[in-house]
Amino acid sequence: MLDRAYLVRQIRTLLKFAKSTSDPRMAAFLMDKAIHLKSQVEEVPPATDRSPLAPDVDPEKPEPKVPPGL
Repeated sequence: MLDRAYLVRQIRTLLKFAKSTSDPRMAAFLMDKAIHLKSQVEEVPPATDRSPLAPDVDPEKPEPKVPPGL
């Protein structure tokens, strides 16, 4: 399955080309392709955050509250 960010980049590229061309049939073709890709983007779930956590971070436990003045 393709990444959501990749599909969005492709849509932007298609729209840019459609805007820059002087051929109305080519512009319509590119717009149709962009619309098709947009429907695929709506089906792709948002990417999960895969950035590494610091070794001392436990995502399941909330951080302890530090009393004021320490």
